[in-house]
Amino acid sequence: MNLSNIRNFSIIAHIDHGKSTLADRMLEITNTIEKRKMMNQVLDSMELEREKGITIKMRPVRMSYKNPAEAGKQYELNLIDTPGHIDFSYEVSRALKAVEGCILLVDATQGVQAQTLTTLRLAREIGLTIIPVLSKIDSPIARPDEIKEEMCALLDCQPEDILGTSGKTGEGVDVLLQEIIKKIPHPVEEIENSASCRALVFDFQYSNHKGVIVYIRVMEGSIKKGDELIFKIANEKFSALDVGIFTPDEESIDILNAGEIGYITTGIKRPGIASVGDTITMFRKQLPELAGYMNPSPVVWASVYPEDADDFEVLKQALGRLKLSDSAFSFEEESSGSLGRGFRCGFLGLLHLEIITERLKREFRLDLIIATPSITYEVTLANGKVVMVYSPSLFPEHGQYKSVREPWVITNIITPAAYTGSIYQLLYDHEAELGDTETFGDGRTKLVIRMPLRELMRNFFDELKSVSSGYASLSYEFEAMRPAEVTRMDVLVANEPVEAFTRVVSERRIDEESNKTVDRLFNVLPKQMFVAKIQAKANGRIIASRTLSAMTKDVTGYLYGGDITRKMKLREKQKKGKKKMKERGVVNIPHDVFLKMMKTGE
Repeated sequence: MNLSNIRNFSIIAHIDHGKSTLADRMLEITNTIEKRKMMNQVLDSMELEREKGITIKMRPVRMSYKNPAEAGKQYELNLIDTPGHIDFSYEVSRALKAVEGCILLVDATQGVQAQTLTTLRLAREIGLTIIPVLSKIDSPIARPDEIKEEMCALLDCQPEDILGTSGKTGEGVDVLLQEIIKKIPHPVEEIENSASCRALVFDFQYSNHKGVIVYIRVMEGSIKKGDELIFKIANEKFSALDVGIFTPDEESIDILNAGEIGYITTGIKRPGIASVGDTITMFRKQLPELAGYMNPSPVVWASVYPEDADDFEVLKQALGRLKLSDSAFSFEEESSGSLGRGFRCGFLGLLHLEIITERLKREFRLDLIIATPSITYEVTLANGKVVMVYSPSLFPEHGQYKSVREPWVITNIITPAAYTGSIYQLLYDHEAELGDTETFGDGRTKLVIRMPLRELMRNFFDELKSVSSGYASLSYEFEAMRPAEVTRMDVLVANEPVEAFTRVVSERRIDEESNKTVDRLFNVLPKQMFVAKIQAKANGRIIASRTLSAMTKDVTGYLYGGDITRKMKLREKQKKGKKKMKERGVVNIPHDVFLKMMKTGE
């Protein structure tokens, strides 16, 4: 198709603002999917996405649209549906680099939210054309006039520039499609009349039968089945076994031309070849690389262990498979004396962690132990050496380091003004610094917060929703490394440290965390044959301690008479045995205790 008849765009929005429902109506109006096959959230193909009602993976789809404003002129509309949660901003940034414009969708009942600001900034930095759209205008609690004022202030536009739509009824969707054709520029080839081709890899997946399937946006030239191509970064040659488009299922076609979005089946079955941001070009006539993407840096780390040690290889294969469909996820092997062999995994946030672990359980039928999530610390040791520590068990003990630095984040919170007092108290509890504030016309306030990432992970989002009755929204991004007042907390059972329970905690909360951990372990650890102490140690001293009493047994129970000295001798013998066991005995912690301490994250 002629470049002037192609439009590539994404829909960006805060979570639960009606993005997937709007995409459903677009597919319906353009007859991309037959009505009898239509269902809700058709682009959310994962069971987990439907359950949670959120988009996790970006999903491209091609729509053919006859524009009634131009006597039925045919257009090719390539939509890349994107996630709305802040943890998946990397997915959004990749989608935006493959398009020329985007629809900024705002819920007419909720207004501009924190993630709206983040995604808008991403789109502006890339230089995309932005079409402002209101969703859910059919809702009885919609406030279109107020929300339009907010959007006008945000985008410096006029109220008439903002379109109203309803994903539920389809109202305004036809007008929106015409506006996409009118406002979003068509693709342009940077290198014209080239005998080669050039395409940007914005995502990929793995198939057992077909190998790696790369999702691409063709920038110049054309690609057809059988072409000899090369990954520029990986310097790996391959033949295009198949090329095609998404409708939204994969559909083979003869050729992918400049400006189009589609896929290439590579046949490559080795991991580590395909990478997001790589450039694909002709092997015999190579063009320069395209500007790709920055590699994502994990901000949350957690150890993942199989409950059954025999499942270690299955877990390893499962993690490798997920890595092929999620480039932001990373893992490396580690071992623990308590839990055996497992993996240290890096995630972009707590929801990302939850999604990956849930997929492991569902798709690969694995029972897992998930250790308490942690972050990366920059530690300057006593000898001046600087090391990056991403596991609490590797954090140096008190006195072995000079200073510690930790990641801080800039957080945007948008909330009704009535809840700001409660939120200020929450910020104090989480060591946050309040920056700029801004008041919206509808009585809501935007707060700019700086806080340690470890405190954001410490249930901050749930507590924010609780104190704001669910009305506050939050987005965050990494700012810088700052000095940290944290220390290592070890848990000792019978004077032996248990590595799996080691944590890095704030100095100001060390007493609270120590007592909570000791009490929890005291309640789940079964009694031993001897008295055992459960202790939390930090800064070279014992902070909290509880004594687990020994199992009791009446050793004289089988005696049926005789002199009292017989019973006394047996009890004295038992007393000596208990003393010896206390000196030499080792507590064997059952596997289910680790499950209760870690699996639920309690």
